[in-house]
Amino acid sequence: MKTITRREALELMVATGASVSVFGGCTHKNVAQQGQVSSEAADETRRIRILATSDTHGMFMPWDYALDEEHPTGSMAQLAAAVGELRDQDTLLVDAGDTIQDNMADIFHADAVHPMIVCMNELGYDVGVTGNHEYNFGMDVLRKTVASFQGKVLTGNVWDENGKPVADGYTIITKSGIRVGFIGMVTPQIQRWDAINLKGCTVTDPVEETRKIIDQIAGETDVLIGVMHMGLENEYRLKNTGVRDLANACPELDLVVAAHTHVLNKGEEINGVLVVENKHHAQTLSLVDLTLKRDGDGWRVAERSSSPVDIGTYKPDPRMAEVLAPFDERAKAYAHEVVGVLEGGPLAPEPEISTIPQAMLEDTALIDLIQRVQLHYSQADISSTALFTADSNIEPGPIRRCDASLIYKHTNTLHTIRMTGAQLRKYMETSANIYRQYQPGDLTIGFDSKIPLYSYDMFEGVNYKVNVAAEPGKRIEDLTLPDGTPVADDDVFVVATNNYRATTNLLVPGAVFEESDMPELVEADIAGSIGGIRDLIIDYIANVCGGTIQPTVSPSWSIVGNDWDPQMHQKAVELVAEGKLSVENIEDGKRLPPTVITEDDVRKQLA
Repeated sequence: MKTITRREALELMVATGASVSVFGGCTHKNVAQQGQVSSEAADETRRIRILATSDTHGMFMPWDYALDEEHPTGSMAQLAAAVGELRDQDTLLVDAGDTIQDNMADIFHADAVHPMIVCMNELGYDVGVTGNHEYNFGMDVLRKTVASFQGKVLTGNVWDENGKPVADGYTIITKSGIRVGFIGMVTPQIQRWDAINLKGCTVTDPVEETRKIIDQIAGETDVLIGVMHMGLENEYRLKNTGVRDLANACPELDLVVAAHTHVLNKGEEINGVLVVENKHHAQTLSLVDLTLKRDGDGWRVAERSSSPVDIGTYKPDPRMAEVLAPFDERAKAYAHEVVGVLEGGPLAPEPEISTIPQAMLEDTALIDLIQRVQLHYSQADISSTALFTADSNIEPGPIRRCDASLIYKHTNTLHTIRMTGAQLRKYMETSANIYRQYQPGDLTIGFDSKIPLYSYDMFEGVNYKVNVAAEPGKRIEDLTLPDGTPVADDDVFVVATNNYRATTNLLVPGAVFEESDMPELVEADIAGSIGGIRDLIIDYIANVCGGTIQPTVSPSWSIVGNDWDPQMHQKAVELVAEGKLSVENIEDGKRLPPTVITEDDVRKQLA
């Protein structure tokens, strides 16, 4: 099953004989209330369509306010156009959570209705589930969000500080004579990530709660759907935190709409249960068609099909864009708000060779700022971070909120991991594999072009050297604590890093560490109420540094082993600047040149 475009979606509507409705909630709700039986009832076969979203993360318009640039790959405004084309009288629209956080959407929490909820109400969502990020801002914000949503909010495994459920665990909606049951849960890991906000609250096992509801409503539904803010696999190896365990425990479910991990799942059958999941930031919409046949006095699901719809192929719906225009203006103004000032020079030095960022060759103020931010908010012993784009930098002058993206490109969050000195060294060695081994006569540093620059982590909280003349796996030298004490293999450290590095490399067996030698996650999404690492940088500049920063470098690492002649190296740099020599430029902007300039290259030019 492939991701379908707008054109293919229209063809699908024609093929299935479906009629198109406007996206507005009023029209949709009237159809649902009528409960009209379709013309297909005569042959005892009917079809129910499910349109499902999740992890939209504040993307109400096709604009990334944090980056201050267009985001045409997905938004609620574009999704409105898709829903308008794909919805018919037999359609139910659901969302699996993580709606009001990210993309500077937290500025709207004081509004009577958050713009993301405005979108959902305009679209007439039938069901919504709270995601883990809905708990980032305290229970009062959560309660207001739930109350302002005009559909049915489900979350059957969370009770607030007063012992009241934050939402019901299930609902049954009759659509064209078919009784469709929905069960909604959120990952129980919210207790780990938002313990302060959930003080006095109770969070229970979502699989056990689902099992109870299924038994309770047995015989009352024709279709049973789980809308779960949970990923496919268990988190932190804790059972019943992933929908795979849910499907295995609850085979009565016809469909599970998964969420949380932002991994596209076009449709996977597990223990007879169809599972789908969307990309984040409204990039996709899951379209599921359920064909039902008469079964005694009720109906049973006979066939299922699913396809993700590519929302980037749609233009924003004009009506929705008009509704959202005031929010769009406010968000752009907020993004341009000045939060501080940089004095004394740029954060990143001018590169000697334009195709090689200087941050890959020496410690820089830009990387040190990120490290200080991560250490401050995590209280870890060591911080690791990467250069995410070759041109990361800000120049002296006012710093706007959106300028944080020039320092830190991505929406990563902050994690901490506990590891030994031996594990730390292995992590550092793996990172240092990006350098091509230095050879006598080389006058520049070469790189392994198969490894993207954002895979190279630099470290603060320890001092070390990277010997590029050594073979891979033996490059980290003189690894010490800041006071000069050598790092021992059995030392234990808490290391701050981003969620991407943690979940795709450090905590995945076979990536850096083997199953028998895995480090341990300490905490995920640290300071989540402030936001991701970009938001922490803004907060640090404004509130920790008093609004003023300088390009400060506290060198913790250096490259050694490149024993070139300094004068010849300088001549190579000059010849590159003059355009007489060049280092291969890899155009994707993510990888660094494998080629080097040698003494022979320089001599040929001087001959």
